[in-house]
Amino acid sequence: MTQWLDYDDVHGSGHTVDGTVRVLRHVQSPQLHNRRDLLVYLPPGYDASDRRYATVYMHDGQNLFDQATSFSGEWAVDKTLNEASRAGVEVIVVGIPNMGVERIDEYSPFADDRMGGGRGDAYVTFLADTVKPLVDHSFRTESGASHTGVAGSSMGGLISLHALITRSDVFGFAGVMSPSLWFARRAIFERVAALSGPIGRLYLDVGTDEHPGAVRDVRHLVRLLRRTGYRRGNLKFVLDRGGRHHEAAWRRRLLAALEFFVGPATR
Repeated sequence: MTQWLDYDDVHGSGHTVDGTVRVLRHVQSPQLHNRRDLLVYLPPGYDASDRRYATVYMHDGQNLFDQATSFSGEWAVDKTLNEASRAGVEVIVVGIPNMGVERIDEYSPFADDRMGGGRGDAYVTFLADTVKPLVDHSFRTESGASHTGVAGSSMGGLISLHALITRSDVFGFAGVMSPSLWFARRAIFERVAALSGPIGRLYLDVGTDEHPGAVRDVRHLVRLLRRTGYRRGNLKFVLDRGGRHHEAAWRRRLLAALEFFVGPATR
């Protein structure tokens, strides 16, 4: 039996979670041969309605809701979405915590000759074939690809782009924030250049105060995407003036990404 617990029941009272976050403990990944908790944020009106919601699967789950579990700063996804719900932007967010030393392995689609890695396909399969069915079974999601997305930053941005490319049958949009496009000698560019057309909606950003090479890489990615047919309706690019490679910047830009994907709720 699947038992989702209240966040308080797992983490006690010394946390910064605001609103409803449920936890499923020790979820086994047959693809990666490890276990981790899953976190699910529910919109404020979830319990009082019977509607279904778009769902976004986000990496580095420790950093999304709780300063007490964050390793480099909290995104405050719960607080941002609680406020956004007043304007009709409502979405379920699934936080998938990283596995510490295994983070680069899981978030990298390719092996890098210096950094290793390359288990990204198995991680994406874990999301698509293990995590998503659990969430769809337990909560009122709109389960189709057009209502299902994936999002993350840095290496999480890279694996989000890869997930859209390889599993567009499951994920219809991706939030690609400050992506680590440099990984494995920029092998992701070849995958993007090979696309025959748009495969889903993309939000893409980078801060001007990040490494100059990272800004150049993201601009190049935008050019590649436009050559494949991406236009304003399915591609939103944000160049964040003064933005750094840090959770505070991604927190500030998160709402723009979610509004691009789900917009105000239609009832």
